[in-house]
Amino acid sequence: MVTNAHYDAGETQDPAAREAALFARLHSLLETAQAGAPALRQQLEGVAVASLVDRAALQQVPVIRKGDLLALQAKEPPFAGLSPVRPGALKRLLVSPGPIFDPEGRGDDWWGSARALFASGMRREDIVHNAFSYHLTPGGHMMESGAHALGCAVIPAGVGNTDQQVEAIAALKPSGYIGTPDFLKILIDRMSAVGAANPFRHALVSGAAFPASLQQEIAGAGIDAYQAYATAELGVAAYETTARSGLVVNEGLIVEIVRPGTGEAVADGEVGEVVVTRLNAEYPLLRFGTGDLSRVLSGLSSCGRTNMRLAGWMGRADQRTKVKGMFVDPAQVAVIGRRFPGLGRLRLVVGRDGAQDTMLLKAEAGAPSDELRAELEAALQGATKMKGGVEIVAPGSLPNDGKVIADDRPVE
Repeated sequence: MVTNAHYDAGETQDPAAREAALFARLHSLLETAQAGAPALRQQLEGVAVASLVDRAALQQVPVIRKGDLLALQAKEPPFAGLSPVRPGALKRLLVSPGPIFDPEGRGDDWWGSARALFASGMRREDIVHNAFSYHLTPGGHMMESGAHALGCAVIPAGVGNTDQQVEAIAALKPSGYIGTPDFLKILIDRMSAVGAANPFRHALVSGAAFPASLQQEIAGAGIDAYQAYATAELGVAAYETTARSGLVVNEGLIVEIVRPGTGEAVADGEVGEVVVTRLNAEYPLLRFGTGDLSRVLSGLSSCGRTNMRLAGWMGRADQRTKVKGMFVDPAQVAVIGRRFPGLGRLRLVVGRDGAQDTMLLKAEAGAPSDELRAELEAALQGATKMKGGVEIVAPGSLPNDGKVIADDRPVE
């Protein structure tokens, strides 16, 4: 039931009750879905579904990463064996760059965008201008389904044809905008150039950076704009609210932050890769690694929503780097961290000395010693099969940015 402040009571439920409900749904979903989804069965091999009682237990399950989807789908088209539903029973079969194929099921608000649109101020019978693409990709359909769930009328504008879009805006006077922030700026500038009034009062933006300067310019045009974090596989994963303090995780998702290249959760507040379990019967993604970096914000939002909050997009987690002709992966650095649990953050800095690549492992340790340095050098060589140096640094001195491998080689 929509209220003035929140989309429904689920947004303000007790966090412990939400957590219990999420894992109860997870058990039910996996018991049913894995019969028709061979990749899901393989992911759960050796793991008892009944043992997945909390986030700690969920770490038994390996992460499937977005970067692996292209190869997995080529091996088992169209959806890599991750969907238990026959393709012909779905609503849409969508294509993202790659190409990567994405299903859309037939349920209302299948992508979970209605909450984000509601949080941005859009309401029943508002007219909204949807400038996300409708051509093959999910964006336009993702946001339109949520707008329809709210009871809004939608102008399916898509991308491009700026003059035609401005004509439609002038005639139909939408109060809401959905699309990238940079295209909103283009529309505002074009309306101003042709002397057309700007009818937009609310906006939900995604898909591109929204720097403070652009936020101020759009606010100056009288538009209250909010951000959403969405992907083609997950729909809307988190969204900004009137609190203007991070992005609230969407209902129906289990979100973890893990050390890049691994499935190991980091402490709250540490930057890591966003890994999401989507409780959706038609596309039940289990520990799906987005490749995006973020961190959990402490405490609850002042807007009254009680779900976890993320700091927003903080970069890419895929830091696999070629050194001396061989790839080095964050997972190899994580192996060193597990061998030396007393260490803090680790960072492998890749540099250049003349014509030669170099590696320097920076390790936070409270008690540096030559012995520890030698042990770490041996561990680095064992993990990467290449020699590198080690620098012991003070605890807390390495930045909390999720970066495990830093490629500092000059661009040639």
